[in-house]
Amino acid sequence: MVKKQLIAGNWKMNGSLAANQALLDAVRAGPGSPRCAVAVCVPAPYLAQASEMLSGSAISWGAQDVSAHDAGAYTGEVSAAMLKDFGVRYAIVGHSERRRDHGETDDLVAAKAKCALELGITPIVCVGETLAERDAGQTQAVVMRQLAAVIAANGPRVGDIVVAYEPVWAIGTGKTATPGQAQQVHAVLRAQLSVASDRAAQIAIVYGGSMNAGNAAELLAQPDIDGGLIGGASLSAPDFLKIIAAAL
Repeated sequence: MVKKQLIAGNWKMNGSLAANQALLDAVRAGPGSPRCAVAVCVPAPYLAQASEMLSGSAISWGAQDVSAHDAGAYTGEVSAAMLKDFGVRYAIVGHSERRRDHGETDDLVAAKAKCALELGITPIVCVGETLAERDAGQTQAVVMRQLAAVIAANGPRVGDIVVAYEPVWAIGTGKTATPGQAQQVHAVLRAQLSVASDRAAQIAIVYGGSMNAGNAAELLAQPDIDGGLIGGASLSAPDFLKIIAAAL
C-alpha cells in the first residue's frame, strides 16, 4: 500500500468565527482531490464550525490537545469522547509549547495518546529537541526518549499514531532544519518504530519545524518525511494550499 503524506495545519490560539469561515472556504475550494491527506487542527471552541464546514470535503479536522482522563473533575479539560462527538480525526499531543508552558511530561503525553487511540482518534505525537540539546549532541537521545514513552504505553497500537518531529529551536522562529538534518532524525524515529511495530513503514512521520510554502517541496522529498505539521503558514490559505500541492 502506498502511504499518503499528511499535511496538517495547527492554528494554535488563533481564529474567530468570521476569520475561520474565510480561511476554511478558501482552503476547501483549493485542493480538489489532493494527493495527500489534509487536516486542520483548530482551537476547541471552533470544532463545531470545522465539523459543519468540512464535512463531506477532502479535509479532516482535529484538536490541538486531548485530556488524559475520560471524565470527571478536571476543569478546562476536553476528553477524547467529547472530541469524538465533533467528528475529530486527529489530536495533537505533546506539542513543545504544551511541554514547555504546561509542564507536560513524556508519560502524560503517552497517556493522552492512549486516550485518543481508544476512541479511534489518531494522535499526532510531537517530539523534538531544544537548541541547547541539539548543541550538546543530544537530539537522538531526546526524541527517542519522548517516543519510547508512547510506545511503552500503547504497545502494538503505536502503529496507528502519527509522529511529528518538531525541533523546538525551529518553531515560530523562522529557522528550519535543513532537509538533511530533518531526514536524519526522521530516519532515527523510523528505526525506533520498526522495533515496536511491524507497520512502521506505514506510520506517518511528519516535520513540524517552520515548514512553509518556500521550503515544503525540498523537505517533503526526503524519504522519511511523510508530511508536515504546519503552524503559521496554515493561517494563510494561499500558503497552506502551496504546501498541500507540494506533497507527494
